[in-house]
Amino acid sequence: MAPRLSRPPNPQDPAYQRLENRINFGLHCAAFAAVNSSMWFFKTMLAISSPLPILLTSLWLSTLVGHGLWVGATQKILDQKIQQFHE
Repeated sequence: MAPRLSRPPNPQDPAYQRLENRINFGLHCAAFAAVNSSMWFFKTMLAISSPLPILLTSLWLSTLVGHGLWVGATQKILDQKIQQFHE
């Protein structure tokens, strides 16, 4: 089931912020997959011997892992705020 809000969007609402963080992370994962798979496909098809794909993939993957850790850490904080927001 797709994530959605049950009320009008309010950027101050922690549930809205949590959903926004998840969507941004999903977009980051999709961009990583699309760009890297294309890059490695063309590297293989054209027999390019450049170290750039390895460097770009490792840097982007480390950024993606950091983004995932940040989303996970802020989700716990936002869950606490959601409980306070709705009390």
